[in-house]
Amino acid sequence: MNYRHAYHAGNFADCMKHALLVTLLQSFLRKPAPFMVLDTHAGIGRYDLHSPEAEKTQEWRDGIGKLWNEDAASPLADWLEQVKKTGGPEFYPGSPLIIAQMLRAQDALICCEKHPEDKRSLYRLFTNTPNVTVHERDAYEALRALLPPQTAKRGLILIDPPFEEPGEFDRLAQAVQTIQARFANAIIAIWYPIKHRTPVRIFHETLMGTGIRNICVAELLMRPPYNPDQLNGAGLLVIRPPFGFAEKASAQLERLQHVLGAHESCVTQLVEE
Repeated sequence: MNYRHAYHAGNFADCMKHALLVTLLQSFLRKPAPFMVLDTHAGIGRYDLHSPEAEKTQEWRDGIGKLWNEDAASPLADWLEQVKKTGGPEFYPGSPLIIAQMLRAQDALICCEKHPEDKRSLYRLFTNTPNVTVHERDAYEALRALLPPQTAKRGLILIDPPFEEPGEFDRLAQAVQTIQARFANAIIAIWYPIKHRTPVRIFHETLMGTGIRNICVAELLMRPPYNPDQLNGAGLLVIRPPFGFAEKASAQLERLQHVLGAHESCVTQLVEE
């Protein structure tokens, strides 16, 4: 599996992750106080679905390709509104572009991207966007260096690693502890792949053992998670989700399951408030 995101942009996992991301961001917009988003694995921000990489896998056809024409009554409508701002069905926005489109003047986005070429692409994308900054640095080091934010008391930390190295779930568990120590009231959203259940179960159990309260898990499975060499599903674990998130996420996942022909979807309160 090639982990450069250009091969996978707009696939089912992206659609699920970004629909829920928009719901999280909307919760901040209910109040005028500024907020900050830290996107730790930002990518290039905007993907051409007719690029050689996207055409090689064509994963987007079973994701955004099936969802583009959802109507205004769909629970996915707000997310699709952001997707369509990107420039038409031939392009798909990554998480930093979706976030940037939803920021107000008082809000801020910090993007971290370790890959030099991708960082340059992201920097060019946001050259004229004053409340977005782009850093070429390791995601987990950035948590120690950039938190707590200096300009906002509210925030979202989005962690979306490529899972290309062993031990990623262990690094995520440690990252949560770092965020807890430095920005204790932040909403934390962690995307993860579901290939088979054991690594995900251990990750959940690790976080449950930390004493952190209010952990919600949303998952979309395209097929039963029996083959560890295949991306069978994806999850988003949210610490301190906003009021009403679970209900909205359930409706969004149910719609994704129906349109994409997925095997299963669920939203679970892993740890109560």
